Amino acid sequence: MAKKRLPLPKRFSAALTEDAYARLRALNDEYGLGNNYLLTVLLENLDTIADKDRLASAFDAFIVEYGAPGGSMDKRK
Repeated sequence: MAKKRLPLPKRFSAALTEDAYARLRALNDEYGLGNNYLLTVLLENLDTIADKDRLASAFDAFIVEYGAPGGSMDKRK
């Protein structure tokens, strides 16, 4: 039986830090999925794989250090 191919209709250009890209490559090496599929799995399952409070803290720390381009400091409300 042939494996199904997941269609990925949305495309965008993304820039990553060296550390983030290294982590993406490591996940690719471990699971054999391309960057698009890895990001799809991570983002579609974020609520089940990340602790909400720790994720919020990571975003808050990033915003404190680098700012929030294009808008409000807290869109979670």
